[in-house]
Amino acid sequence: MIRLLLAEDQSMVREALAALLSLEDDLEVVAQAARGDEVLPAARARHVDVALLDIEMPGVSGLDAAAALRAELPHVKIVILTTFGRPGYLRRAMESGADAFLVKDAPAARLADAVRGVLRGERVIDPVLAAAALADGASPLTDRERDVLRCASGGATNAEIAGTLSLSQGTVRNYLSTAIQKTGARNRAEAFRTAHDKGWL
Repeated sequence: MIRLLLAEDQSMVREALAALLSLEDDLEVVAQAARGDEVLPAARARHVDVALLDIEMPGVSGLDAAAALRAELPHVKIVILTTFGRPGYLRRAMESGADAFLVKDAPAARLADAVRGVLRGERVIDPVLAAAALADGASPLTDRERDVLRCASGGATNAEIAGTLSLSQGTVRNYLSTAIQKTGARNRAEAFRTAHDKGWL
């Protein structure tokens, strides 16, 4: 029996996925989590084989949870599930150690096959997303540019961003200017939207 951990913050979606997966003879959902920071403790406690992780969860993101699992429980296979088919998410998921990346509207049978596939050592990636990721290329933003854009998204001033990130206001201006240029945006709000939509943040 393949032991699964299912992490999804929307309880209705989580319960529906658990019910669908339990219909498979060789799969058993032995742990569930509603927050990203619950993933590692649950995986440890329930000795899971495969973790199915949503990307956007409270606590920590599914990508951060995946990285933590990979570091501490490297034998656990990781399947990232997302509503958002963003190429940047796919790249980041693979960098965090995910073995599979699927959108949630894929058929349940495909998800079950992906679980079996990763246990055989296969990497399973949504083909449409894989093509889009190749066409889109890697994120042009540096880690610091991403940090500054995230802070700016809530309407923070340069001075507030500088205080939060322990940078000078001039450095914040430079990072914002470069991020705006790299995303082809007209202002910081548009730069954030573009980077967010592409899955670069």
